Amino acid sequence: MGNRLSKIATRTGDDGSTGLGDGSRTGKDSARIHALGEVDELNSFVGLLLCEEMPAELREELVSIQHDLFDLGGELCIPGYQMIKEEHVARLDGLLEKYNADLPILKEFILPAGSRAAATAHVCRTVCRRAERAIVALSKAEEIHAHPRQYVNRLSDLMFVLARVLNRFAGGSDVLWQHERKRG
Repeated sequence: MGNRLSKIATRTGDDGSTGLGDGSRTGKDSARIHALGEVDELNSFVGLLLCEEMPAELREELVSIQHDLFDLGGELCIPGYQMIKEEHVARLDGLLEKYNADLPILKEFILPAGSRAAATAHVCRTVCRRAERAIVALSKAEEIHAHPRQYVNRLSDLMFVLARVLNRFAGGSDVLWQHERKRG
């Protein structure tokens, strides 16, 4: 893997380029750097979510997801490198099944609201969808493995489910969209 940073302000990016993990350079506006930035932002929001009250087991799983997202960033940073594999996607599938099992079936749309933890999980979901779009765009410009795209697709679904779980953990429930509300 790439070199560890001992000096943060290198000035090598002053020309609008940035170094990749394989030593090559690319524009800071490239599809690869855009996708990498979206994954980095997602990881930061997961870190913000971890500042909230939640069950210890869920906390551990989110920390593991943060490590996965860092690995995903590493994969995006090194063209041709693979770190996210089928087992990562399968683990998210298992978490989706686990956390969705005890939730009531949705019959209405829900708003991204409720507890602060749930609202933050919804922000993670929307940033995750944006990261997914960036990874899809990158895959149209350059060859990348399919698992990163699948991982963020599952993760956005998981964040939706976790928002519902976190609302219940806080003693609340889903905030339903009222399609026939009175408008004033």
